[in-house]
Amino acid sequence: MSNIPETFIHPGALVHPDAQLDVGVRVGPFSIIGSKVRIGAGTVIGPHALIEGNTTMGKNNRVFQFATLGSDPQDLKYKGEDSRLIIGDGNTFRECCTVHKGTEGGIGETRLGNGILVMAYAHVAHDCVIRDRVIMANGATLAGHIDIEEAAIIGGLAAVHQFCRVGTLAMVAGGSIVVKDVAPYCTVQGNRAEMKGLNLIGLQRRGFSEDTIDAIKSAHRIIFRSGFLFKDGVEKVETEVPTTPEVQHLVDFLRVSERGFIR
Repeated sequence: MSNIPETFIHPGALVHPDAQLDVGVRVGPFSIIGSKVRIGAGTVIGPHALIEGNTTMGKNNRVFQFATLGSDPQDLKYKGEDSRLIIGDGNTFRECCTVHKGTEGGIGETRLGNGILVMAYAHVAHDCVIRDRVIMANGATLAGHIDIEEAAIIGGLAAVHQFCRVGTLAMVAGGSIVVKDVAPYCTVQGNRAEMKGLNLIGLQRRGFSEDTIDAIKSAHRIIFRSGFLFKDGVEKVETEVPTTPEVQHLVDFLRVSERGFIR
């Protein structure tokens, strides 16, 4: 026998007959599920949640009360196009958070990966791409067209400007205002945010070897602390620092920055 419970929709919920709910989905009282919504197996929707628009959710997600997913973007250029919100597996959306669908002027969709935690009152705007295991703390705000790489952390009440990128395992401190790209593995803080160092605790918790962490430290010191022009610093990194995938990712991330990056 399967361990997945049967699908349950509370009598007080409003689920459109065209919505597609997989096995084991549970919908609490007074929640509203729109006609183009598709929800994967084992997902739990609490009371008073709203999921609308062309929204696809994967398996085993958890949506708490008063969360809003898939609504129209807060973008004056949006003209009602049938854009999408795509959500992976095992994500948690806490109270009163908002995640909006994409726009025709962007990539046409907002995408969230797997294992993401969006805490209370956090906001994800249109056309954002959020990779696996990202954490957005209470009240964190992403403007449109933002790319957040794997396992990054956006602190409480922090705000990220549109078209910025936040790199793998980077940490944006609470209350910070980010207007440029945040390099992978780094910590930034302030208004406007400035480089504070490496997210060493995050690297250690993810099980990075000492040799890998030492290589990242060396690359960080050369690029951000030694006073070199970026081009010269990269050349020095490539000749003096062990070429690990992490160091290469750091260099590649910075090379393609369009808004510039926080130093």
